Amino acid sequence: MKKFLGPALAVLLLIGVVFGIVFSARDKQAGANAGQNAANATAGGTAASGKTTIRILTGSEKLDFLRDPDLAKALDAEGIVLDVQKAGSREIATHPDLKTFDVAYPAGVAAAQKISTATGSRRMSNSFYTPMAVASWKQLLPPLEANGIVRKQGGAYYIVDMHKFVEMMEQGVRWKDLQPNPAYAVSKSVLIGTTDVRTSNSAAMYLALVSYIANSDNVVANDAAADQVVDRLLGLFSKQGYQESSSTGPFEDYVTMKLGKSPLVMVYEQQFLQYAFQHPSIDPDMLLLYPQPTVLTKHTIVALTDKGARFADVFERNPEVQKIASRYGFRGVDNTALFAEAKTRKIEMPQTLVDVIDPPTYDLLERMIVRIESTLGK
Repeated sequence: MKKFLGPALAVLLLIGVVFGIVFSARDKQAGANAGQNAANATAGGTAASGKTTIRILTGSEKLDFLRDPDLAKALDAEGIVLDVQKAGSREIATHPDLKTFDVAYPAGVAAAQKISTATGSRRMSNSFYTPMAVASWKQLLPPLEANGIVRKQGGAYYIVDMHKFVEMMEQGVRWKDLQPNPAYAVSKSVLIGTTDVRTSNSAAMYLALVSYIANSDNVVANDAAADQVVDRLLGLFSKQGYQESSSTGPFEDYVTMKLGKSPLVMVYEQQFLQYAFQHPSIDPDMLLLYPQPTVLTKHTIVALTDKGARFADVFERNPEVQKIASRYGFRGVDNTALFAEAKTRKIEMPQTLVDVIDPPTYDLLERMIVRIESTLGK
């Protein structure tokens, strides 16, 4: 019996060693595979599900749009998940964590150029656009129309004499000085409220517009003209007092505090439309005034990584993205849905804007902003 016991134990021992080697190798391979999967999930921001997470730094006016559930579904079908953060459009270029983002998505070409210069990225593409407009109130139409400032044309209201309007603001004309004025004969100065021109694109576009008016209907084209014009226009900014850093602030004041706080506010048309589209009933006295001329804000994608370039490509070619954007008031290649929704809401808006100017070059606009900054203080 002992003759057979020894060899049997040896065989069992050998089998145990073999199983140990096999399971050890299998565990090591499983661990290696898990580590590789984790590395793949981390590299390039790709989630374990195979979706690519794209980090976007954007202006506040596009925040709701980029976080829309339907947009998330459309992008999910493309294998994309968005991580969206906000900053003032002109602040994005100096954001301390900009290198951690895949896309910078400001409002305005000038802001995009500033970002491009700061990052070295030349991968810029326009997505949607919106004209600048002045949010106001029907109670102000009598004095504005009687004094030749505003006129109704084709259903929409236009600021038809921007020269006279700018001169009134420069001269410190008060609302009580404009007659007839049955509803707003107050001592408040006639001013268009804006965001902080040092941080926000909407104020920079206002500067572009009034600098054109002050420069005898010419785009500011050199340093001398920029200095002369901005010195004349400083009061339009300094008289406003505190100014918000992003475009949502003044519009929220307009909606909540109404005529007493915000008789005239420079806004993106898109902001007004988004608010109207998302509320069953808005204050019937709210209306938009379209300056003649006006300036367009192009929402420009600056791709900072290859993932950002992929995002830009999807936004350009996916028709579902355009459809969703129209629900937020953005204009694009096809505005049929946008105009139909506005008509349903009984909002009068021009389908075509023919009197549109270009802003000054990036460098000249920056020159004027820096001069205003030196007056307002940091």
